[in-house]
Amino acid sequence: MTHYHRPTFGSRLGAILAAVGSAVGLGNIWRFPYEAGQNGGGAFLVIYLLCVLFLGIPVMLAEFFMGRHTRRNAVGAYQQLEPRSPWGLVGYMGILGAFMILGFYTVVAGWTFEYFYRAACQIVFGAEEAGTAARFGEEFNLFIASPWRPIVCAAILIAGTHAVILSGIKRGIELSAKVMMPLLFLLMIALCIRSATLPGAAEGLDFLFKPDFGKVGSRTVLGALGQAFFSLSLGMGCMITYASYFGKNANMQATAVSVAAIDTCVALLAGVIIFPAVFSFGIQPEAGPSLVFITLPNVFQQLPFGNIWAAVFFLLLLIAAVTSIISLHEVVTAYFHDEFAMSRAKAALVVSLGIFVLAVFSSLSCGLLGGYTLFGMNFFDFLDKTTSQILMPLGGMLVCIFVGWRIDRRILKSEFTNRGTVAFYFFSIYVFVLRFIAPLGIAAIFCDQLGLIARLSGQR
Repeated sequence: MTHYHRPTFGSRLGAILAAVGSAVGLGNIWRFPYEAGQNGGGAFLVIYLLCVLFLGIPVMLAEFFMGRHTRRNAVGAYQQLEPRSPWGLVGYMGILGAFMILGFYTVVAGWTFEYFYRAACQIVFGAEEAGTAARFGEEFNLFIASPWRPIVCAAILIAGTHAVILSGIKRGIELSAKVMMPLLFLLMIALCIRSATLPGAAEGLDFLFKPDFGKVGSRTVLGALGQAFFSLSLGMGCMITYASYFGKNANMQATAVSVAAIDTCVALLAGVIIFPAVFSFGIQPEAGPSLVFITLPNVFQQLPFGNIWAAVFFLLLLIAAVTSIISLHEVVTAYFHDEFAMSRAKAALVVSLGIFVLAVFSSLSCGLLGGYTLFGMNFFDFLDKTTSQILMPLGGMLVCIFVGWRIDRRILKSEFTNRGTVAFYFFSIYVFVLRFIAPLGIAAIFCDQLGLIARLSGQR
């Protein structure tokens, strides 16, 4: 470990936008709207907001506390608060989880870069002949199976992220967030207006917002819990690391609420973009990569000036992916920088090269190396499932237990109130939620991700 002057974000807005950039990712756009529409629309949204209130924000605040109080990385924070104890292993889980996520997330971000590039080229050089959904599906499968093109796209994004990280906290992470997050919202608003004015758009808005309590069940609650947890970049050290750059007078309560509110707005705007357009052309809504890379290109080609709208959409998707990649990269870079006395440049280079190696194998496992498996999964799926099903939920649950039970309440309250200068009216309720409600909620997510709840209920 090395001690040095810890940099801070230059402004409250910069800190919030950086944290929002970490939270906002591909899941906000390709998963949340579909979850809402399939699980009761407005009814799901109410349950989701309750999950954010009683799970997402409390866990985020716990991670904020650890980061700002210690001003250390995810591993160093645990080691400083509980020296010579096994709790440091939880920090290592976060570092490992962030690194593994980068191994496949940069590949997916590379796909969005490729599709943005294609749309931009079609604006300049003219559109290709119209295709069908089957053709778009075939093109997508051929692209991700390519032995070189997805790797080149991922490498470009890794290099861009490396440049941001190399520039430091204020001139790199904060500045990029101040540029990219407002641009993201401008692009989303433009697409929302276009989508909402399409014929038949009301059906798509009904799918997303109209309450249908007949669809509400255990699956709805589990979906809302999972979305509230995974959407806020919890359980992998991102918020601990970013909070270590907060100023000593930053209002952590207001920051957590702001991040959660903006993150939710992005997800809702994504739904307003996607589903009116999908329903307008009589296409069944989907989720995940098939929605983004197969269904929506089919929709865009049927719109006037469709290539322009496609380029705008894939640019906003790319921004959402890149801001998350920056935060994950910083988690691992900060660890090497702090704990191994590396310069920031050397730490960033080590991490970037490591990410590239993982990304190469992750991409090739979708094609050339698809026959090689780990525990019955290709390498891409292994990274995805290990992080989402094990490391992130377990890390989040242990954060709750650690801060809720191991930290002196006086220290916790002093940090949250900025040594008594900021009110925290519901502190006792917060501690109760952190000790009991949030861990139980994350335990339910953990069991659901592993398929245990479905097996017990006889659904599988």
